[in-house]
Amino acid sequence: MNLTLRNSRIKLPLGQVFWREVGQGPTLLFLHGSWSDSSQWLPLIEYLHQDYHCFALDLLGFGDSQTPKLHYSIQVEVECLFHFIEALHLPQVYLVGDSLGAWIAASYALRHPEQVQGLVLLAPEGIRDDGDWKTWQWRRWLVGRPPLAYTILRSLLPLARLFGRHKDIERALKQRQQLLQSPTACQLLFRRRRVEIQNELLQEHLPELDIPTLILQGRQDSLEVIDHAQAYANHSPNTKLQMIDQAGNDLAETVPGIVAQHIDYFVKYQ
Repeated sequence: MNLTLRNSRIKLPLGQVFWREVGQGPTLLFLHGSWSDSSQWLPLIEYLHQDYHCFALDLLGFGDSQTPKLHYSIQVEVECLFHFIEALHLPQVYLVGDSLGAWIAASYALRHPEQVQGLVLLAPEGIRDDGDWKTWQWRRWLVGRPPLAYTILRSLLPLARLFGRHKDIERALKQRQQLLQSPTACQLLFRRRRVEIQNELLQEHLPELDIPTLILQGRQDSLEVIDHAQAYANHSPNTKLQMIDQAGNDLAETVPGIVAQHIDYFVKYQ
């Protein structure tokens, strides 16, 4: 990788944020996923920086951005993004978001459509059905405070090993460890009341999302994630869904060249 990045920080009303910046041309502002930070986008920016001015932001509470003591929500992240764009006097931007970042990007476009030229959403979050809430309840229990799930699972593990039933418990403990690697994501996604999260979901607002939008979705991803991408495409009036064969999640890292081609074509010919 041969990128000469400018790493910067700025103090905003909600806290200090960190971003990586490179290139010239139309502005692409990248918003990372739940369990990552702005470094997620580096393989993709390698393909795009010669033709685009690329900004990869660590969301508030993630990566090298500050983690202030706040009640984190999608709207908090949207507000912080607004202050960031205003502080840097950015012209109209293309927002490129992955999973959680896509949820924030779409929410931002609904609130500030005059500032967004287009959206590129990779495996977008922000939609729930009954099955999703069952998964949410399980993950909420895994990362809950006090750590009741951890105590119960660890106490059951020796007995489960005796009967050869330990693999499920070990998988659950590993999942818990992976989730807790991003405390802010856990707080935002699982440690809030269900009704509060429901109020920020987008399915009822997608018909209002009239900004040119490209959704990129790996065909080998989970059915749940593919269904979310399809829902965005079905209910947003100016949206195209592009399925990428032989790809699952982490599109920006696993197939950055293909993703870059789609973004370049979208910006030039939308």
